[in-house]
Amino acid sequence: MLEGVLLDPVEAAALDVHGRTDAAVLVPLFLNADGEPSVVLTRRREDLRRHPGEISFPGGRQDPEDANLCATALREAHEEIGLEPSGVELIGALQPTPTIATGYAVYPFVGLIEPGQTWRPEEAEVALVLELTLAELRAGYARRRLTRRGVPFRTDTYVVGDHLVWGATARMLADLFERLDRRAAA
Repeated sequence: MLEGVLLDPVEAAALDVHGRTDAAVLVPLFLNADGEPSVVLTRRREDLRRHPGEISFPGGRQDPEDANLCATALREAHEEIGLEPSGVELIGALQPTPTIATGYAVYPFVGLIEPGQTWRPEEAEVALVLELTLAELRAGYARRRLTRRGVPFRTDTYVVGDHLVWGATARMLADLFERLDRRAAA
């Protein structure tokens, strides 16, 4: 599905991106029971100080004990949703993405996982684990006007039901979809 269109994980981790703090996320892909390509996302708890209630890929800040950014993504996915690192087949990376408000340089790594996982959300951080098909995310794309901290702005969004994906996660999804489109056109 993504052969030849993803970045090499080592090369992607070496890219310089604007941000004070390095972070990594895992983009876990799988085929659902109907054979549709799907992705795992999380909804953060509403009472968190940073990014409350937002939908994102499992991930977070790089810790000093992490061997590299890929290890950060795998560790964070394990901590946040209970995904065992040994159950992830790392297949590549997406373009690193800066966060505008919080100053993170986020490195997204793409991994294939088995369907039918039993998620164990980290109660202190994750309100909900979402499994959404790429088709429904793509169908929910629009540029929308949002307001954050009293400031209105237009941005790319993906809406599935009452789930709104925007910001860095939406930019990562756009990168994934562009790569899938290139693969389909080739």
